[in-house]
Amino acid sequence: MYSYHNHLQSSDNLITTPEAARAGFVTLALEKNRRATPYIVEARALQTAASNAKRPAELLEIKEIEKGLLTAAGLSDKSLKHLNWEDKVEAINGLIRNFLEPAGEKFIEELVFRFLLTRGDTLGGSMRNVGGALAQRKLTRAILSTLTIAGISYHWLHLKTKKWAAMTNDDSEIELSLRGIYWESDRGSRTLIYNLNVPISNSNVDMCLFNLTPTELLNSKYTIVESYIALGELKGGIDPAGADEPWKTARTALDRIREAFSTLGHSPHTFFVGAAIERKMAEEIWSQLYNGTLSNAANLNQENQVASISLWLCNL
Repeated sequence: MYSYHNHLQSSDNLITTPEAARAGFVTLALEKNRRATPYIVEARALQTAASNAKRPAELLEIKEIEKGLLTAAGLSDKSLKHLNWEDKVEAINGLIRNFLEPAGEKFIEELVFRFLLTRGDTLGGSMRNVGGALAQRKLTRAILSTLTIAGISYHWLHLKTKKWAAMTNDDSEIELSLRGIYWESDRGSRTLIYNLNVPISNSNVDMCLFNLTPTELLNSKYTIVESYIALGELKGGIDPAGADEPWKTARTALDRIREAFSTLGHSPHTFFVGAAIERKMAEEIWSQLYNGTLSNAANLNQENQVASISLWLCNL
């Protein structure tokens, strides 16, 4: 049986190096630029369509930019669901009266700037969870690669459609919209689900591996205690200054999981994968591995560790 000994010899192996931290910050910056691209394109489209107006009041006559005007007025997509037409008109009129008309001939520039300001808030909100998303993509790609080189076919669960799709010859970038993986091996059915609210522990768990097919799992409503093979926490934040907080959160979650399952007479594997692991954390994680509290752990920045823990998961 594969174990943490395949990629860890001491707590030192778990520590995130300064080079890895710097590379992580660059990766986050690139991802932020990637996510910002649609907003930049939207702003250009707004500028082009709005250029038909000779004065701010004429913007109301251009139906194609209504959503853009509302965004420039400071209204998020979520807030729009709670507003009626009169509220929206009032917001646009306020934008025109208080900001666009005082801008004079540069009212279109002012419109675009305010549009981007609101979109920037939206981007900032999405970036708060980007570390976790990047971590999930990286580990997912490693798991898919492990299955592929082993000649094991898989199905994957689409995050938005909630439909299972069969493996194809070109699986590039499916990790961008994947929430689960299912495969069959000589050990039986295996289904891996991300970000699941586990009824048994009444907590959200980053990764859960089951010995059921997707249909069986859905019918079980995740309540069959013995179906849980492994549960893990995946933390992708890279900032060394706040590294201990994700680990404390993960440690508490894993303790709750072990306690809940223990009272029901079952002990599934538990594991931790993190991007920012400082020395004190590494020593604590290593201690839990050594005494059997944790089954496995890995530093997300170490390719060999990511590959090894993926192999371990696929062989459970």
